[in-house]
Amino acid sequence: MRFRVLGAVDITVNGTALTGTAPRHRAVLAYLLLHAGQVLSAEQITDAVWGVRPPDTARSQIHAAITAIRRVLRQVGAAELLQTRGTAGYVLKPGPGQLDLTEFTDLVARGRASAATDPRAAVRTLRAASALWHGEALADVNADYVAGARIRLREKRIGALERLLELELTLGRHAEILDELVAHAAADPLRERLHAQLVLALHRSGRQADALAAARAFRTALADTQGLDPGRAFLALEQAVLQDDRALMLPQAAPIDTALAEPHAATVVDGPAGAEASTEPVSVKIHRPVAANPHGGNTIDIHDAETSPSIARRPDFLPYDIPDFAGRTDELDRLTGRDAGDGPSATIVVLDGMAGIGKTTLAIHTAHRLGDRFADGRLFVDLQGHTPGSHPVEPGAALEVLLRQLGVPAERIPASDADRGALWRAELATRSVVVVLDNALDAEHVRPLLPGASSSLLLITSRRRLIDLDGARSFSLDPLPAEDAIALFGRIVGARADAEPLAVLDVLQLCGFLPLAVRIAAARLHHRPRWSVEYLADRLRDERRRLAELATADRGVAAAFTLSYEQLAPAQQRMFRLLGLHPGRDIEPHAAAALAGLSVNEAEDHLEDLLDAHMLAQHEVGRYTFHDLLREFAHSTATVAEDTDVRRAATAGLFEHYLHHARAAVDLLFPYGADQRPELPEPARAITEFPDETAAARWLDAERENLVAATATAARCEWPTRVGDLATTLRPYLDGNSRHSDAAILHGAALQAGRRLGDRTCEARALTDLGWTAWRRGDYDEAEALSRRAVGLCRATGIAYEEARAYNTLGNVASRRRDFESARELFGRALELTHAVGNRVGEAHVLGNLGVILDRCGMPAAAADHLSRALTLHRELGNRRGEALVLDHIGLVYRRDGRIGPAFDHHRQAAELYEEFGDHHDRAAAINGLGETARAAGDPQRALADHTAALRLAENHGNRSEQARAEEGLARTHHDLGDTDLARHHARRALAGWRALQVPDAEDVREFLDGLG
Repeated sequence: MRFRVLGAVDITVNGTALTGTAPRHRAVLAYLLLHAGQVLSAEQITDAVWGVRPPDTARSQIHAAITAIRRVLRQVGAAELLQTRGTAGYVLKPGPGQLDLTEFTDLVARGRASAATDPRAAVRTLRAASALWHGEALADVNADYVAGARIRLREKRIGALERLLELELTLGRHAEILDELVAHAAADPLRERLHAQLVLALHRSGRQADALAAARAFRTALADTQGLDPGRAFLALEQAVLQDDRALMLPQAAPIDTALAEPHAATVVDGPAGAEASTEPVSVKIHRPVAANPHGGNTIDIHDAETSPSIARRPDFLPYDIPDFAGRTDELDRLTGRDAGDGPSATIVVLDGMAGIGKTTLAIHTAHRLGDRFADGRLFVDLQGHTPGSHPVEPGAALEVLLRQLGVPAERIPASDADRGALWRAELATRSVVVVLDNALDAEHVRPLLPGASSSLLLITSRRRLIDLDGARSFSLDPLPAEDAIALFGRIVGARADAEPLAVLDVLQLCGFLPLAVRIAAARLHHRPRWSVEYLADRLRDERRRLAELATADRGVAAAFTLSYEQLAPAQQRMFRLLGLHPGRDIEPHAAAALAGLSVNEAEDHLEDLLDAHMLAQHEVGRYTFHDLLREFAHSTATVAEDTDVRRAATAGLFEHYLHHARAAVDLLFPYGADQRPELPEPARAITEFPDETAAARWLDAERENLVAATATAARCEWPTRVGDLATTLRPYLDGNSRHSDAAILHGAALQAGRRLGDRTCEARALTDLGWTAWRRGDYDEAEALSRRAVGLCRATGIAYEEARAYNTLGNVASRRRDFESARELFGRALELTHAVGNRVGEAHVLGNLGVILDRCGMPAAAADHLSRALTLHRELGNRRGEALVLDHIGLVYRRDGRIGPAFDHHRQAAELYEEFGDHHDRAAAINGLGETARAAGDPQRALADHTAALRLAENHGNRSEQARAEEGLARTHHDLGDTDLARHHARRALAGWRALQVPDAEDVREFLDGLG
């Protein structure tokens, strides 16, 4: 018996799949298998399967799935593999060799382990691992967790494939794997390593022109889709192919991702006896790895000073340059002058950044790299501006240290600071040294240490931006790029990092790619051989103890942050704490002012001060954000330092700011629905008016994530009474911009708040909104269930406006299921209610929907009348989104009536309007309409183009029904063109899409497939 997740999810015996599990059962089965051996609670499974919107029947559905899986296992006497652990949950424990994912992981690990000693055996092992895949992972499972899990599993698959192909190239099998490489590179057009392997294989096969063409094609694709250039290794490989470098032809050459890289380590391979301890001057020459020694380090030739140009003795007080230094390539290129000449373009260079960002490490590494350019020595002083338990070193004392390092006798060093500064400048006027002034407090701390006219270089590090140092060149360091962080972690941890690449990325993300945090996490893992990388990641996922985990006996992330915090002024400390209460990702001055109870100017001054102190970051002008670890530090500091009333008042002020500005922006953009939005109390602070619709839309786009996060927070604790108001306010914006996931979160929070407060109006409105959102996301069962509950509650509370909206959703669900008589009845009820309450916007929408249904019921005159009235009403109201929808409806009716020209015209007008709004979710429907009309007109090439464009839009914007519709259109058009294979391919995809939506269209496609043979 085997469990399989690397493809369709099933349980097989002797290769035959066991029956008895429905798709919803396999969703639970797959989640249990992905976490085989772990006890999972019903709540965990519910969250995984349904996300933030579980149905009321979630727990019973979980129990039903467990029962069904047990029943299947019982058929083969294996029911004991699925165990119930009391109230804790469920655990599925496949035996050895019974789970394809476990077998795949083990084979990949064995292949990696044997690669160095027996590459042929490693190839066989990795081939066996690849053979376990039988399609896309979790291919027939539809659940909330699937997308992320599928990405992680695919990453494992492609990583193993790349390692396999690399070994094949090492063994000289470039000709044998060339076709395989071409196919894989085509399937992954942006995967740099695969394309590099393809380029190398083509070159080794004597196809230099093809190799260069493949390299150019990859560069073009990467630039067009991502706006990026390939990495250094790829560009170096391309250059080597262009130069027909014969070293590339050697199968035993180093792997392509390292053979062409810059040297990163040095090994002494020859030299006179005692050279490593000699005090005599020597010359050193570093070579790149050569083909004859592909896996060794870089070589260093050491020549005796008597036969080599002499290097004068010089003082060297630089600290140890750590051997595991990784990354910072761009910064090093700029600091060492590779991007602009032979050396740095400034005498004074400042490296600033937040605590733990790696300023000192980079400065010391740079000084070592540049040391040979400065003949008179390398100096270093720790100014202790940010050292726990120490006072900053006074400039006079620092000058004494520097002068002594230069070799100035004690009796020549003056007593006064001014005279010491004069002597320091005089000495540097005739010397060339590189000086690291580490850990400066501020600009005044280092100003007395600056040289006059000199060929020397000062590298200064500080946690603050030293904006007052005239003539200095500043570099503000960001967290490490992912590639650099992975390299740093791997150099410290070793082989365990290679075995768990995705877990490594999880750890690095939880460390915020902060070098200090990465080093501490890697060191903890290195000294705990029984820990896996995934176990470390699990420990770091607990936000309550993450900062505690990132600490050792002598250093820690929290300790570094604490010192930076303590050096802030009291007003800045307060702003920093209160910003930790902000639930979103970034903040602008008006929101910060509302949070802290300050004027906008005061708030902006504090934000800029925190930015200069690197306690905040800024990725967009006017918006401020935390590093993830600093955010946790700020939140924990606020929890300790501020009492509950202060925290509640701050977040209430923030929420009120968001609520009133959201109302102002939405009323400006969607004025035709303003009279149906709930009244708000007078704001405590003045509201900033938006000058026009563009400004209002820009504010909503910038604040959308913050609005959703603030609503969820307020629903739980701070300000639940206004959650429903904000959800209702944002409804047209989120729906009109296809932000359906955000809408589900927002309306779910409103539902919780309504129930918590006993506010049945809020609850009814939230149910109606959730039903409509489920319809828009293609979840028709949930849309129906929520909308029927909404109808009942609206009737009980007398909310006819929301009842009409709920009936409209039910009518759309019935229409989608081709129950046109029911849809006609439901839309009729909705129309009566909209008339009764004077809801003209709702009336226009229902008229349009009813017009489509009347046409399907064989009443073309009535259909035309309703659609015409709907279009007129939308235009009177200024509702251009509604106008686009009705135009698309009219196009469908015209096409069914055989009026191809008017159908084209109306679908085109709808598509243009949707493009104007940026509504690509609904634009997919209009373009599918164009494709269907083109096919009806006998223009299959245009139909293919339109359906392909609609498919791309639908996939990118989560429109499941239009995605299936586009696939079906492509299938039928390819069939018209006589391409049965492509027709079958797209029809199968359409069938899967329609079946997932549980609509009758699936039966049409199934019959079409049957007809293809």
